[in-house]
Amino acid sequence: MPRGQEGEMAGLSSRSAVAIHALTMLAYRGGGTLTSAEIAESLASNPVLVRRVLGRLRDSCLVWSTEGRSGGWSLARAPRDITLYDAYAAVEEGRILSRHAHPPSDACEVGRNICDLLEVEFRDAERAMEERLRRTTIDNMLRQVLDTERTLAGESLIE
Repeated sequence: MPRGQEGEMAGLSSRSAVAIHALTMLAYRGGGTLTSAEIAESLASNPVLVRRVLGRLRDSCLVWSTEGRSGGWSLARAPRDITLYDAYAAVEEGRILSRHAHPPSDACEVGRNICDLLEVEFRDAERAMEERLRRTTIDNMLRQVLDTERTLAGESLIE
């Protein structure tokens, strides 16, 4: 599980969205390769950020990279075998829901008890999110993209 030090203040970054977008693009490519610049263009983002995220995905064995003129990035596993949780776990660090930055006052009844209570609630919420991400694959995401595009194309033919 992607967890940082106890009490670490972190949060969900955009890295998960970038990772899922990149993996879905690679699935759309159907086994071919894409450069980080091509992926960055779709994201309207910086190729350096994309390369950092792709590097983490490579370290987690979700993508491969090849060097050279015809090099690029490709999926290391079938899209049906990569979940959104896999992408999330590869690129995120620390806890999603932030804990208190400084310990609350022990002189206050709320302060004495809130951290332990929040820990249980936040841990349960994070587990629920992780479970939800495990149920969706990159293949599911690609099918939804294609279905949406077909719907939009059908609507534009009617107009």
